[in-house]
Amino acid sequence: MARELNTRGIAAFVLKYRLPSDEIMQNREIGPLQDAQRAIQIVRQRAAEWHIAPNKIGIAGFSAGGHLASTLSTHYTKAVVDNPDKISLRPDFSILVYPVISFQDSLVHKGSKKALIGENASAEKVMEYSNEMQVTADTPPAFLIHSENDKVVPVTNSINYFNALHAHGVKAEMHIYQGGGHGYGMNNATTKDRWMDHLYNWLQANQLLPL
Repeated sequence: MARELNTRGIAAFVLKYRLPSDEIMQNREIGPLQDAQRAIQIVRQRAAEWHIAPNKIGIAGFSAGGHLASTLSTHYTKAVVDNPDKISLRPDFSILVYPVISFQDSLVHKGSKKALIGENASAEKVMEYSNEMQVTADTPPAFLIHSENDKVVPVTNSINYFNALHAHGVKAEMHIYQGGGHGYGMNNATTKDRWMDHLYNWLQANQLLPL
């Protein structure tokens, strides 16, 4: 996807973030978020050097990566990295592709929940990381892709996040395919439609493409 974005003049960074693990981090539930916040911090810090518009920095996430991207989009006011210069950790937009959003029982991808907060997490902790419940009027605009027949991450993850954004007056666009399942990347083989084209149109409509 990074190479594809480059063809449109969009700078792209690939974040290799740590997966939750008690062996390598003091608090596994914030480990991935630390890496995502640090990435936004670095890119915004060095925007002038890298010729990047500091107000057009977004994050994209697929599947479990979508949970991290939506967590960054809804938990940015709580810094989990050192931020002495008070650089904004808020992404300007998010791209969420068949994303894990919620840890609520009816929607949850059990593996993601277990890895991040544990199988027996409190109701308060489940709510904290069910990102559809953390949306505010300041949550970044989002572009969502999902398939109705996704058997890994229920499509209601995207639908509920979209509905929360809509309820708070946040710009959002969602495309739901009837087929494709889960994990098809940029190319859903069940349709001639190309969701990346819709993404570019959305970015342009929101003045997020390079001039």
